[in-house]
Amino acid sequence: MFAKNKNKSEVELEQHVLLENAQTRIKQKKRLYAHFVIFLIGSVFLIFINKILNYWATYDWFIWAITFWGFLFAIHVFNVFITQKFMGAQWERSQREKLVAKQKRRIAELQKEIETDFPLSKVNKKEIEP
Repeated sequence: MFAKNKNKSEVELEQHVLLENAQTRIKQKKRLYAHFVIFLIGSVFLIFINKILNYWATYDWFIWAITFWGFLFAIHVFNVFITQKFMGAQWERSQREKLVAKQKRRIAELQKEIETDFPLSKVNKKEIEP
């Protein structure tokens, strides 16, 4: 009876984690698409300012501005579609598990070292003798 509830709660927890990961990815992609739309509108606006209004007309500065902005957009795309695939939630979880295991091993080594250097039976005998 209790095992069924435990399995059900583990499944619900797993589904909750999956749902959170999906929501995070959706937010990332939504921000990327918003960035793309703003990039397009901003690029047209920069061209409009430079060409139509003849603001600093002797030099086409908008090309450099759009190129720089395009580079930032490419970094954003790389982060969302490539970095997050390799260094997403699963990667973070595995790294966390590795670090916890390493810490547990280190604690066990220290505990073993303490037990060999200061055995409990000797410490108890010394406390009783005086």
